[in-house]
Amino acid sequence: MSRPQRPRPPLQPSDVERLALRYVERFATTRTRLSDYLKRKIRERGWAGDDPPDTEALAGRMAELGYVDDRAFAEARAGAMGRRGLGARRIGQALRHAGIESEDAEAIAPAIEADAEASAVAFARRRRIGPFSHEIADRPLREKQLAAMLRAGHALDLARKIVRMAPGESVEALLAPDRD
Repeated sequence: MSRPQRPRPPLQPSDVERLALRYVERFATTRTRLSDYLKRKIRERGWAGDDPPDTEALAGRMAELGYVDDRAFAEARAGAMGRRGLGARRIGQALRHAGIESEDAEAIAPAIEADAEASAVAFARRRRIGPFSHEIADRPLREKQLAAMLRAGHALDLARKIVRMAPGESVEALLAPDRD
């Protein structure tokens, strides 16, 4: 039989700093995510003082010390999502959800757009769409595949090109830079 756990004492200022350091030690994060984590911990455990601490200021201080870097987080997250085959729109939504500010998102947008074709091909390969399919898809299946590519954040014209490709067709034309 297990003993009931004692309730944990309310947080002190030093506890909040310790929690912040422990969080940034374990996870790559953004200032917004760190602040939200600290607010949640204060809400769960309570606060011993009169006014709870300013979690945004503490997250800002962690960024000044170099423990939190929003742009590096955005670059890493965008690269990982692109390699998984997700498109620019979906990556942008994930970065906004993570609290990446617009200037950091705009700084990495060209890299995301440059990898759009490779990401779409990676998605098609993983889901066996278009040139990676074993057989020619009928119209209802092509519509489902197109919808899947759109949900993954790919551009409509690029998704249509890939879905319309025959099984075994070369995707090199999609990945080659435009020559005028």
